Amino acid sequence: MIESTKKWIVEQPNEENIIELQKELNISSIAAKILIARGYTSVQEAKSLLQMDESQLHSPYLLNGMKEAVERIEKALHNGEKILIYGDYDADGITSTTVMMNVLLDLGADVDFCIPNRFDHGYGPNEELFHKAYENGVQLIITVDNGISGIEPIRIAKELGMDVIVTDHHEAGDVLPPADVIIHPRVPEGHYPFGELAGVGVAFKLAHALYGEVPEHLYEYVAIGTVADLVPLVGENRYIVQQGIKHLRTSYNPWVRALCEVTSVKQHEIDEDSIGFYFGPRLNAIGRLGDADPGVTFLMSENDLDAAEGAKLLNKKNVERKEIVQSITEEAIHMIEKDPNISSSLVLVVAKEGWNPGVIGIVASRLVEKYYRPTIVLSLDPIKGTAKGSGRSIEGFHLYQELAKNREILPHFGGHPMAAGMTFALEHVDELRKRLHKQAEEVLTADMLTPKLKIDVPVELSEVTVESVEEIKKLGPFGTGFAKPIYALQNVQVRSMKKIGSGENHLKMELEDAYGTIDAIGFGKGHLYDEITYGVKLSFVGDLQINEWQGNKKPQLMISDVQTKEWQLFDYRGKNQVQKWIHTLPQQNCTFIAFNQKTVEHFNQDLGNSDIHFITEQSVFNHHSSYVVLLDLPPSMELLEKYIQQAQPKRIYAVFYTPESKFFNGMPTREQFGWYYSFLKKRPGFNLSIHMERLSQHIGLNLEIIKFMTNVFFELGFVTIENGLTTVNINAPKRSLSEATSYKKRVKQIEIEQKLLYAPYLELKQWFNERMKEYLYS
Repeated sequence: MIESTKKWIVEQPNEENIIELQKELNISSIAAKILIARGYTSVQEAKSLLQMDESQLHSPYLLNGMKEAVERIEKALHNGEKILIYGDYDADGITSTTVMMNVLLDLGADVDFCIPNRFDHGYGPNEELFHKAYENGVQLIITVDNGISGIEPIRIAKELGMDVIVTDHHEAGDVLPPADVIIHPRVPEGHYPFGELAGVGVAFKLAHALYGEVPEHLYEYVAIGTVADLVPLVGENRYIVQQGIKHLRTSYNPWVRALCEVTSVKQHEIDEDSIGFYFGPRLNAIGRLGDADPGVTFLMSENDLDAAEGAKLLNKKNVERKEIVQSITEEAIHMIEKDPNISSSLVLVVAKEGWNPGVIGIVASRLVEKYYRPTIVLSLDPIKGTAKGSGRSIEGFHLYQELAKNREILPHFGGHPMAAGMTFALEHVDELRKRLHKQAEEVLTADMLTPKLKIDVPVELSEVTVESVEEIKKLGPFGTGFAKPIYALQNVQVRSMKKIGSGENHLKMELEDAYGTIDAIGFGKGHLYDEITYGVKLSFVGDLQINEWQGNKKPQLMISDVQTKEWQLFDYRGKNQVQKWIHTLPQQNCTFIAFNQKTVEHFNQDLGNSDIHFITEQSVFNHHSSYVVLLDLPPSMELLEKYIQQAQPKRIYAVFYTPESKFFNGMPTREQFGWYYSFLKKRPGFNLSIHMERLSQHIGLNLEIIKFMTNVFFELGFVTIENGLTTVNINAPKRSLSEATSYKKRVKQIEIEQKLLYAPYLELKQWFNERMKEYLYS
């Protein structure tokens, strides 16, 4: 048995619905399943998704305040006023700033940009920076991807005599800033047909209005900011990202080529994954570690040299960011594991001086992934006396609402159900942990604390072809609101597998069922090689991709998880060098079983601290074992049956160490017993210790067999042995050979060896199967 750390929830789409979409849209069954899983169950709904065009774009003038904003900007252009674009330090903010810089420079504006430093200025409008803008002669400030919560700084800007246009998409509070114009897709509520634009999407709408036509050359920036900001990829966002990807693939902009170069992404293959995993993180990294201005400068590069330098800087910062995240994560894990006050809490709260506030949100996500508990990571500043942090949650624990119950110790916090940020007095860290733990006890059940894996696209091997996998790409872009499908291959078997990679930490497999085969790769899953057995039905979860090698294309599964409910038999028979296999066992979960005291002595040194359970016919079984290692052969099949039925193992490791096997020497025939008896009868006082080897060579019988027959004769009283001399007892009564204890024991041992030690793997598995049916299927 292989158990996943997550509870799989496999959703089965309606079969009639699949067939209808296949027929009407001429698509594969897999594509139909994906559409149904995303809520596009009717042919018309599916067509609207598959056949998106420019009609998805709404008029920018549907946005409240757009007319006024355009008029104010055109006035500034006409009068030569100095304009400042005030952005944000994440990828959405950087691309938003770039979009507005492009359009205003194209229109001849006297324009510059400013992005607050995360550490010096914090998020959003900043009084100090607004004062500096005024001193520099700025007359109009346009915020992008921020501003809706900057009430006091914007009030000060107005007092100084500057006009302010706010363009934002973040949640608005009850009180709005006193800006001249606010452009927000959800303020006032319901005025715009699509409320899920990213900050760069709002900036794009303003650019559209200023140009008087759709600025297609800006799609590249909007796609990156939209994907990176994790807004829903539906409706207008979906069309924008589709167009952006198309333009990125053929772009002549030097920054696109430079970004592809440092990320090893092929430009003609750019997709939402390229943006989400390679481009976006590098733009985010620059603002996480310091000033984000170089991000805008890079996106506005006009030559290859500047673009290459900018890309290298972004890449360097991303490497630094990864190292910092890794370091803080390791420190946090150490704190959790070593401090019972932290580890016993249902809400993990970890804090330390010096942790980079720019990356602790990523660390919180990592910890949630590892422990599956709501987590808050705090950076302590003893000089200011503050704890500044980020939190990430799990389903069922509304982080914002739970934090809101502690307003008296949390003067500054914000967020939503799954994520939040906060700043508060550092002396309240322990108090916050205690409170959140109590709150979690009231709302979180054991089931909620078990991570769930929702699998929405179960597939059969017969469905997986190169054509069907390539067709999936046409359904993209995938992301928030239109999630990338999670595929499940159920009840398949392993045809072949091997470890790959220099450290043998990856796994390559070939999976099969009655209808086909598929290659599978598990990066970082080399350990599964020692946990998977052939002949067992397994279920795999992962992503379907195309592997192209020397012009040949084949579908393959990139494995993310695996499980089987079947018990497994691991065949370790004949592996006499313990050190070669002991490391492959999950020793912390294994129960080592021996039926012979000499076996205990033999394995004690090799097994180290692992206890060996010595079992006899008189043993009372009082434990259940998930994984059982059978070190040697039992004295009887009945004892093994009794133990197996009690232990109910999920895995059996069959070692069956046998220092003196009887199977191959077999049982002497009656003729051989008769000949040997006659031989001894003719030679009274025969010295076996001296002549046994010559006798063995003469009659062609193994020394062990000769000793065995001698022992049988002795037990039956047929011979006497005195001072090493063997003499036949002529007056001994007739008895059957099978009456001898050693004869019975040998018969039994040969039978046991035949059934357990030398039986083919499938026969041995079948024998155990038959003994476990009672509890496996009850």
